[in-house]
This record gives sequence, C-alpha cells and structure tokens, in this order.
Amino acid sequence: MKTNRHTVILDIINSMDIDTQEELAIELARRGFKVTQATISRDIKELRLIKVLASSGSYKYATVDRAEVALFDRYVKIFAQSVLSIIPCGNLIVLKTISGSANVAAEAIDALKWSEVAGTIAGDNTIFVCIINQDKVLEIAEKFKELIR
Repeated sequence: MKTNRHTVILDIINSMDIDTQEELAIELARRGFKVTQATISRDIKELRLIKVLASSGSYKYATVDRAEVALFDRYVKIFAQSVLSIIPCGNLIVLKTISGSANVAAEAIDALKWSEVAGTIAGDNTIFVCIINQDKVLEIAEKFKELIR
C-alpha cells in the first residue's frame, strides 16, 4: 500500500504543481488514497521531497533529483550568459567572465562533475579550471564553448 502511494505521489508531483500537504492529500483522495496529514508528512520525508520554485513563481514539491536538474540548468544558463572567453593554457583553462559572475560560473563547472576537471578557482571575473590530463585541455575547452553557444 505504501509503495503504491509513494508511486502515486511521485506521479502527482511530476505532473502537477503541488504546493501544500493539503493539496497533495486532495490529489491522493481523488486517486483512492485516504491519508492523514501525518502520513503525508512521513511520505514527504521518506521520498526526500523538497520545495522548489515552479515556473509560475510559486513553490512546489519535487524530488531531489529534479531539483538538482533544475539547479543544474540554471547554472548552465548563467554560465552561458556570463562567460566572455575561454583560453586553454597548459593544464588550465582560463575563463573570463562578466565582472562579478566568476563564482557562479565556477559553481556551474563544479556542478558538471566532469571527471577531467580537478577543480576551479574563481575571482571576480576570472576562473582557473585545472584539468587533470593536459591532453584533454582542448577537448574540455571545446565542451565549454558548446555550453555558451
């Protein structure tokens, strides 16, 4: 029963913007599940649901994976809008950004979790990206260029 309810909850939050436990209870009732607020609260905790900003501007429940994807997409968008140049240099790639945006662009690079990237160091408008294998520098620089196109 709980597994079925969890499956239905995931279906509901993936297809609708559910903002409150009450709204979730109503949708579950429409699907034949009579639950208490305490049960919904436990289900939210067990499913590790969090609230994220919906496209409408309100908040909605989402899985951690979906929230990470949405955050990742935002990082990539910010990266694309803030990077001005990409310069391979030894085992580093030097990125120039709009003033004040290097930290968030570096966070986007870190969020990519590319195995070739050892790490990033960001200033105000410059990022140093350390590439583990120097032979991969041009390939990674090209991947960065793809992100800003």
